[in-house]
Amino acid sequence: MRRFFASLLLTLLVSVAFAAGPAKETKDSSVLPANFNGWQKNAASVKTSSDPAVADQADAAVLKEYGFSDVETVTYTRDDRRMEVKAARFSDTSGAYGAFTFYVLPQMQTEKISDQAVSNNKRILFYRGNVLVDVTLDRITAMSAADLRALSDALPHPRGTTSTPPTLPLHLPKPSYVPHTEHYVMGPVAMERLQLPLPSSLVDFSKEPEIASATYKSSEGEATVILIAYPTPQIAMERVRAMQSASLPAGRFQFKRSGPIVAVVNGNVPASEAQSLLASVNYDAEVTLNEPTKPDPKNNIGNLIVGVFMLIGLLLVISLILGVAFGGVRVIAKKLFPDRVFDRPEDVEFIRLNLK
Repeated sequence: MRRFFASLLLTLLVSVAFAAGPAKETKDSSVLPANFNGWQKNAASVKTSSDPAVADQADAAVLKEYGFSDVETVTYTRDDRRMEVKAARFSDTSGAYGAFTFYVLPQMQTEKISDQAVSNNKRILFYRGNVLVDVTLDRITAMSAADLRALSDALPHPRGTTSTPPTLPLHLPKPSYVPHTEHYVMGPVAMERLQLPLPSSLVDFSKEPEIASATYKSSEGEATVILIAYPTPQIAMERVRAMQSASLPAGRFQFKRSGPIVAVVNGNVPASEAQSLLASVNYDAEVTLNEPTKPDPKNNIGNLIVGVFMLIGLLLVISLILGVAFGGVRVIAKKLFPDRVFDRPEDVEFIRLNLK
């Protein structure tokens, strides 16, 4: 009997172990869909990793700065067609957008796919939410854009604050902008790899800044505009003073502070055009009015006093009605039933003590 229970217990434990094992392995953490628009995922080609070096060995540190989470590479097939897809997931949309701008080249073409997309012949790069997708097609057809839109729609999308893109790039000047030169930087490694002219030591990444930069045409060549957003205007004021007092090439750098944003212009640009670029950078604080535009009736002292008097009047009317009703019933009862309901002799007798 003991052997029977022991073998039964062992069988149950093995069953639980096998049941728990596959559940953990088959947990759906995939970024890319199994199929879309007739394209089927080749299961044998699927590779996943949480190592940024697998996604990009040369710039693994850059991906780490952008909040890299994991990467999945897949080969899709449809008839005789092939599509190589690499999807990198980040902690939020800002990271995916920053990585997207890191890989964008000026010679790429803008595509209308997902949040933002560019292409370079058979290579298409786009991001949706916190996922950056790099696609290589075997050939371009009239349906390629529709296929990639279907792929984008099948991607998971973050919710809440992680789905909000950065707002700093919106402050970059629009006139004379060179397309596809915008970059969003979240760390010193990306800033160095992008060869931004301002030293990272002056930016001071210990203050947790975010950076947006772009290239602009001028009458003398090209200029770079760098926007550095700090958590508070006080930090921005301290950093712009440090930049202005640093040993930088004279006349090559011009600075401006607008709220928590420090704007820097560098390059082959006349002083007047540099000032025009700086004048285009203005921080507008978003102020939310919590006070009502009209008086709240609940907080109006006049309405409160009127309400009090109305309540007093209502109580007086109710008291009068009840008093008349009670007295009238008593009078009628005495007339109809004298000495039987009210004022009966046994009710009016009282105990008397003759104390002498």
